[in-house]
Amino acid sequence: MTVFGLTETDVATHIRSVAGDQHSNEQLFARFAHAAWSFIAEPGDRISGELTAALGVRGALETIIAREDAAAIARRVGAAVTEREVADALARWYPRLQSQLILRAIAQASRFGVHLTVPDDDVWPESLDDLGPHAPHALWVRGRLETLAASAPSMALVGARAATGYGEHMAMEASAGLVDRGYTIVSGAAYGIDGMAHRAALASSGQTIAVLAGGVDRLYPSGHEALLNRIVDEGAVVSEVPCGTAPTKWRFLQRNRIIAALSLATVVLEAGWRSGSLNTAGHALSLGRPLGAVPGPVTSAASAGCHRLIRELDAALVTTAAEMAELAPLPQHTTHSAPIGVNEDSEGRSAAQDPDAVRVLDAMSARSARDVGDVASRSGLAIATVQSVLGRLELEAAVCEREDGWVRASAPSTRG
Repeated sequence: MTVFGLTETDVATHIRSVAGDQHSNEQLFARFAHAAWSFIAEPGDRISGELTAALGVRGALETIIAREDAAAIARRVGAAVTEREVADALARWYPRLQSQLILRAIAQASRFGVHLTVPDDDVWPESLDDLGPHAPHALWVRGRLETLAASAPSMALVGARAATGYGEHMAMEASAGLVDRGYTIVSGAAYGIDGMAHRAALASSGQTIAVLAGGVDRLYPSGHEALLNRIVDEGAVVSEVPCGTAPTKWRFLQRNRIIAALSLATVVLEAGWRSGSLNTAGHALSLGRPLGAVPGPVTSAASAGCHRLIRELDAALVTTAAEMAELAPLPQHTTHSAPIGVNEDSEGRSAAQDPDAVRVLDAMSARSARDVGDVASRSGLAIATVQSVLGRLELEAAVCEREDGWVRASAPSTRG
């Protein structure tokens, strides 16, 4: 059996460095398929989840490589998908069916000592299965695999990037107190609340997991490189996308569902009215996870989002680590609805525009022109969709076409 013209032995040679030597060639082939899907489909792609659930991860990969008819694939998958959904998904995936790019991502992971873990592994966090067809195909991990163990009780601490001194103090106290009670701290490694939550966990000799929106070979944000390297040494830095993948607005929003799913409960420590951390809170609620919010001064815009969660979504009002622990109590022997709100991108700006427009703009450069096929591959969208979106964005003066391709305007519009 071959895939991309590679035999099982060829595939095993490439994937063994990130999947381990304890697997047979057949098992390594399956892990290669998981790795390939994490490259081919954008995070949270429901159709890829339905397809791999119905046909198996290897069978699904072989099916799209063979370019089977959308109607035939839809019949094999069943009522969970329609022919139109399959056809649209195939159009998104085909630009990324490039074996050399997948092998390059695997080689990059090997250079950085990254481990590929998949749903069949003992260390796979079973809580991710609650995401159903939106669950990740794989996790790329730098650090301690045991930190990811499904039995490890985790608490997500999230909040604003532009945190106040009050917010950072509450994050420090919460993280240290929860670590002392036996929780692993999960967050997104962003500036502000996230960074303080990770630092306090490490300072208390606890475990912490940083979930990135891009590949784990490029520690983002760059200002937290030293912090993330410490987490690699003492905890785990994980991503569902392979090495070489850029941390784009769309992937930040999808990353948040992983933070929520990894955790027994989510606590928002400080957040503005339009904070991206409300997106994580929405994912926690859609998964049926307990949600807590820390109140702040009623005059502080930095706490308006927390007050909104308490008022509108009945988030539990929590002020101490002990109260946060009550959201998801541990045994005494141990010490999908849409997310709410308008969300922020990696720099904290509004990302309220059409999701396809966000992905197209993420895939473009203000300096280097890119053709439609390149933009489709980078964005994970169909070529026809990219052409349509580029037309709309050109009318808004968000992009412009040159002789050698398309470029993003220096100050793209944020209206959808």
